[in-house]
Amino acid sequence: MSKQVVIVGGGVIGLLTAFNLAAEVDRVVVCDQGEVGRESSWAGGGIVSPLYPWRYSAAVTALAHWSQDFYPQLGERLFGSTGIDPEVHTTGLYWLDLDDEAEALQWAARERRPLSAVDISAAYDAVPVLGPGYRHAIYMAGVANVRNPRLVKSLKAALLALPNVTLREHCQITGFEQQDGRITGVQTGEGVLAADDVVLSAGAWSGDLLRTLGLELPVEPVKGQMILFKCAEDFLPSMVLAKGRYAIPRRDGHILVGSTLEHEGYDKTPTEDALQSLRASAIELLPALAEAEVVGHWAGLRPGSPEGIPYIGAVPGYAGLWLNCGHYRNGLVLAPASCQLFSDLLLGHAPIIDPAPYAPAGRLG
Repeated sequence: MSKQVVIVGGGVIGLLTAFNLAAEVDRVVVCDQGEVGRESSWAGGGIVSPLYPWRYSAAVTALAHWSQDFYPQLGERLFGSTGIDPEVHTTGLYWLDLDDEAEALQWAARERRPLSAVDISAAYDAVPVLGPGYRHAIYMAGVANVRNPRLVKSLKAALLALPNVTLREHCQITGFEQQDGRITGVQTGEGVLAADDVVLSAGAWSGDLLRTLGLELPVEPVKGQMILFKCAEDFLPSMVLAKGRYAIPRRDGHILVGSTLEHEGYDKTPTEDALQSLRASAIELLPALAEAEVVGHWAGLRPGSPEGIPYIGAVPGYAGLWLNCGHYRNGLVLAPASCQLFSDLLLGHAPIIDPAPYAPAGRLG
């Protein structure tokens, strides 16, 4: 059994991986180049579903279903142990005027998910603040959103309470230590950090680190911008999505609207164009937001990957090196299942789902 595991990257994937491993290994060290959880884990919306789940492969669907079913108990466990509530808020989700509604309904029937067509009048009855002119709606009950900054805070608090877990923030990893074909640690600005196993969970930066070994991981930064309004607590009773933009209600009346999809390298600068575009989408979706103040506007970097299928498992040819990264737009959605599957693989347990679609073997350049 591994004695010391070093996890490179302290987003939700890295933190939850550490949380899952801590009970079964001697020591876990999580290293992050900044503060843990302050990149895409903090910046995202936190819908516990892919935006259009029927458009994804079976590999993404399998992780999403497991995670959706698991999130409520994860939230309760973290709240119970830390006193910080991740606010897993079940509201359901309305999709409006979809071009591929028939495919969505076929997917739901095949996957036995609670998604169905509803009369547009029922959508307006359920969400009275909805903008005019929508003609079709489908609804999936039971879809939740998680308040991701609080999820990060609760995971951090849970890990800090464990005697065998160390969080090293502002710790830049520059490369890997190797000996006899095995990865034996990571190189930091403060020297070498030895490990029996190294886990790369560095989000959009994962490809850069793997490139130091001459390996090409097709994960790249994809910028997304969000805006935040403050409304009454009962303003928006359900999540709504139209024309690729969504509105997410938090329990305290904050409404999150997102998001853009931009290939701008590592630039995280919020732009005026995106602000105006997001605000226009928000007002079209929920006209009352024209009178609401934008209380936040930010950008984050998603770890873009082919088809959004993450890399989970051992890196062939480099014993001791593992990947749990490349979740693209669905890191928060897929985190519980991805991290449980990863822990199963590293610890030699029976995996919760078939690990083959996520294996790095054959997918690296």
